[in-house]
Amino acid sequence: MTPVTTLSAFREEARSWLEEHLSGPFAHARGLGGPGREHEGHEVRLAWERLLGAAGWTCLGWPREYGGRDATLEEQVVFHEEYVRAAAPARVGHIGEGLIGPTILDHGTEEQKRRFLPPIQRGEELWCQGYSEPGAGSDLAGVQTKAVLSGDEWVITGQKVWTSLAHLADWCFVIARTEPGSQRHRGLSYLLVPMDQEGVEIRPITQMTGTSEFNEVFFDGARTAAANILGAPGEGWRVAMATLGYERGASTLGQQIGFQREFAKVVATAKRTGTADDPVLRDRLVQSWLELQIMRLNALRTMTSLSAGEPGPEVSIGKLYWSEWHRRLGELAQAVQGRQGLVADGPPYELNDLQRLYLFSRADTIYAGSSEIQRNIIAERTLGLPKG
Repeated sequence: MTPVTTLSAFREEARSWLEEHLSGPFAHARGLGGPGREHEGHEVRLAWERLLGAAGWTCLGWPREYGGRDATLEEQVVFHEEYVRAAAPARVGHIGEGLIGPTILDHGTEEQKRRFLPPIQRGEELWCQGYSEPGAGSDLAGVQTKAVLSGDEWVITGQKVWTSLAHLADWCFVIARTEPGSQRHRGLSYLLVPMDQEGVEIRPITQMTGTSEFNEVFFDGARTAAANILGAPGEGWRVAMATLGYERGASTLGQQIGFQREFAKVVATAKRTGTADDPVLRDRLVQSWLELQIMRLNALRTMTSLSAGEPGPEVSIGKLYWSEWHRRLGELAQAVQGRQGLVADGPPYELNDLQRLYLFSRADTIYAGSSEIQRNIIAERTLGLPKG
């Protein structure tokens, strides 16, 4: 555990660096990006990502030999908190740093680590996640995308859907069925596939917000080197489950601060519109605030269990809790606007922040494992209840 004095010094270092560099060419990058707004300022955010990497502020927990800082979990949490407090732009490399990077560290060969980790750390290669399919959303074991080993390459055929930021990604980690006739979690492999090639077609999906950060991805004879597989052929399920575990990492507490900022905007709007005088809405605001405090306490418990190397049940309930809360906050955001929340402010008739929050948060309880699936996981794996 990091001593308090050392942690305070680290916090001040991060805060000072962010304040100094979110100026000049990056001053207008503050607040850009995020859910429902990934179309904003991609080029300046990519430049920012590379500046972060050059200064050693990406991949903090990675070993130094791969570009990290060997930062403790507490230090990673501190940086994520300060990053959100500074209103720094949403990271364009978060899938690489937060998902595939840790997976390669734990399951990759030394050659794979040397090839793939440095470009992630430097912000030079972006990644997307090829899990969900039209017939296998939260049911990952039902994937039907196939890959066949032909000489020294895997040849991939199939379709993925709801692939976040695929249109911007250089690489995709793909779960594919590599054993003919296999079913469910058996016979799957975890492949690393370049996106810029013939045989890969990306079709953006327009959402209710009017943006298109999700995509359909079609693989029609796409290829990747035989060596671009994590784990052995047929071990993809084990590796895929490890990747999902990294989603509940140190950025969680930074996420809480972002939620606090959104909640504060909802309260400010309620005061401005006079809807705060409605006793029912006041009660909903208080309830939302209380649940936000519970969320933070649960996140702190999660960090404690992770630092001890023994994830507890709070890890399983985290995603279910925050996604359901955030969807209710979106509904509350519309309610406090009154009738004005039903119409755009004026030309060019774009959504305001609270309208976007309402629409995009509808997806929170679906992506990264729907609430129904999360409840099954908690019941069966955490509580030990029999399958229904």
